[in-house]
Amino acid sequence: MPGNGGFNGWLVVGLGNPEQRYARTRHNAGFEVVESLAERWGVSGWSRRFHGLFAVAGPRDVPGGVLLLKPLTYMNLSGRAVQAAMTFHRVRPERVLVVHDEMDLDCGTVLVKVGGGTAGHRGLESIVDAVGAGFVRLRIGIGRPPARGAVDHVLSTFRPDEAEAFERAVALAADVATAVLARGPAAAMNEFHRRRNRAGPASGPLDGAPS
Repeated sequence: MPGNGGFNGWLVVGLGNPEQRYARTRHNAGFEVVESLAERWGVSGWSRRFHGLFAVAGPRDVPGGVLLLKPLTYMNLSGRAVQAAMTFHRVRPERVLVVHDEMDLDCGTVLVKVGGGTAGHRGLESIVDAVGAGFVRLRIGIGRPPARGAVDHVLSTFRPDEAEAFERAVALAADVATAVLARGPAAAMNEFHRRRNRAGPASGPLDGAPS
């Protein structure tokens, strides 16, 4: 699949934890967005590769195609799966999009970021340790814990008053991810920043502006 210069498409990684008891928890936001992309693109055949669930998609507006990966290593070892996929397909870091939950953003917020720190996110820390920090991040806000500790918060499900905002955020994140893959992170950030400004305050936390 890769040419002499490496894979020319994108590797999209959704972060989460694999067991059923973690499904629909805040920490699995990345899984949900990648699954939404797979559904949009008609992907049905996931295989166990690269320490995760792996699939290949060919959306028409993304030159070179897309590799989808959901690491099954548990969050703290996500870098192991990402490094394996990148090495095999010779994917450059700037062609990797990692979708993850973000406690520093209000529930429902969607932001794109290139490089930078990890804000204590164990999955991001593992990836940075394995492949460096030069990948693109798609951050899905899950809100700060009101009282409980951070671990309990990220492993909790969304409250009823948050659930609708999160569902809309997953759909928006899939739109933003597609724009990143088709036109690059800078163009995607500008596009969704303009969309937010046209919508005005009523657009609420669904924000595609750069961070």
